Amino acid sequence: MPIRLRTLLCCCLTVFSITLTVPARAQQETTPNSTNHSEQIVEGAVVSSGRDTLVVHSDDDQYHLFTYARGATHPKIIVPGSRVRVTAGEPEENGTRAASNVTVLNAASRPQGGASSDKGNQAAAVPPKVREVESDIRREARRWRLGARAGAAFDPELFMFGVHSQMGPIFHPRVQFRPSAEFDFGEVTDLIALNLEGVYRFATPYRGGRWTPYVGLGPALIFIHQNFQHGRQIDFGNFDYETGFNVLAGVQSRRGMFVELKTSLYSGPAPKLRLIFGYTF
Repeated sequence: MPIRLRTLLCCCLTVFSITLTVPARAQQETTPNSTNHSEQIVEGAVVSSGRDTLVVHSDDDQYHLFTYARGATHPKIIVPGSRVRVTAGEPEENGTRAASNVTVLNAASRPQGGASSDKGNQAAAVPPKVREVESDIRREARRWRLGARAGAAFDPELFMFGVHSQMGPIFHPRVQFRPSAEFDFGEVTDLIALNLEGVYRFATPYRGGRWTPYVGLGPALIFIHQNFQHGRQIDFGNFDYETGFNVLAGVQSRRGMFVELKTSLYSGPAPKLRLIFGYTF
C-alpha cells in the first residue's frame, strides 16, 4: 500500500511540473521590466487602496480600478487623497488594469476627525460596478478560504456533501491547493474521501470573465463500506481503505460558486463520476 501511494504522489508532482512550466515562462515574459508599448499613464487622486487593488479618480472625472502586475513597483501604503501617477496596460474584460508602476506625486496626510468628509464623498461616488469588482478581487486575494459542496455520484449512485479549504496561490499565481472531505451515502455503498487536490485556473479570476475554467488532480484517501443486507448499520471498523487518484475539471465564478466534474482512478468500488456544486466563502 505505501508503494502504491508513493507512485501516485510522484505522478501528481510530475504532471503539475509539466503544467506549470509553460505558464511560468509566459509570466516571466510579461513582467513589468519588459517594454510594453500598450501601457498608458493615468494621473489622479486615490479613492481607496488595498494590498491588491487601487482605485483612482482621474482628472477627466473617471474612476479607474487597478490591480498590481507581478513585480510591479508601488508604495506599500498609499493614503486616500494622495495624487499618483499610474503606468498600466489595457483594460481587462472586467474593466481592471494591471499597474506596473505607481508613483506618489503628492502624498496626503492621514485623515483625522472631520477632515475626511470630502474623501468620503468622493469614495461614495465610485460607480457600483467598480466597487463590485474591487470586492470580488479582495475576496479572491485572500490566502485561505473555506467552502461547502454537495452533489451526486454515479456508478454507484450516491448522494454526497462535504467541506473544503482553498489555500494559495502556491508556486504560481493560478495554482491553489484545495483539500476536501466528502461524505457519500447510497443504498448499498457509504464512502468517506479525503482529497488532497491542487487546481490550476486558466486565467487569473479577477482579470478574466465572470466564470473561470480550471482543472485539477491529486491523491484521494478513500474509506468504503458496502452492505447488501437490509437495514443500515455503519461501523467504522467495517470500512475498507482504498488509495485513489482524482482528476477533475470545472468552472468557478468570482463570487465563489463553482460546478465541477470529478473522476476517481484506481479506487475500486468508488464512484466513477461525481457532479459537484459548491461555494467558496
